[in-house]
Amino acid sequence: MDRGPILVVGLGNPGAKYARNRHNVGFMVVDELVRARGLPAFKAKQGGESTSGSIGGARLVALKPMEFMNLSGFATQRTAAFHQIEIDRVLVVHDEIDLEFGIVRLKNGGGHGGHNGLRSIIEQLGGDGFSRLRVGVGRDPNKPPGSKDAAAWVLADFPAAADKPLAAVISAACEDIEATLELGITAAMNKHNNRSSVAAS
Repeated sequence: MDRGPILVVGLGNPGAKYARNRHNVGFMVVDELVRARGLPAFKAKQGGESTSGSIGGARLVALKPMEFMNLSGFATQRTAAFHQIEIDRVLVVHDEIDLEFGIVRLKNGGGHGGHNGLRSIIEQLGGDGFSRLRVGVGRDPNKPPGSKDAAAWVLADFPAAADKPLAAVISAACEDIEATLELGITAAMNKHNNRSSVAAS
């Protein structure tokens, strides 16, 4: 039975001043997936920018919420409702401070871990049973271990010196999305979650 497309949501903040922020790596990944696979250009709708198409025979809707990070759930909920996509067919791509830069991991369900975008999506979808693609950005090395205040770190740009490893991270994240589309979240996790850092030289 065809359950319809998978909704792939990349998280970030709209506007040029945020474009290279660590917090915007979800946008970067979804942008690259759409570009590399030749999907139609994003169009504004349901409070975000979205496009749809097929990759390897699997259908997807790609979304970038455009109402700022802490309101990401509204565009996600509206887009999921419009396309009649159930919560277990949603994959959210987001920055993760608890993973080192270069580590990319799939996860099925779970809490928000203090991430405002995930918190909003859980609230608006009415549950946490969606999948996540956690893109490691690490923690500020100048802050004490366990520091809760990560806002300045994630809202800062990736340094120019990180351009090459960042491209490798984004490419690996796209591979994880494609594996999820093709195999399902559990098999994709089994295939890719033992991968070591892709940022290592």
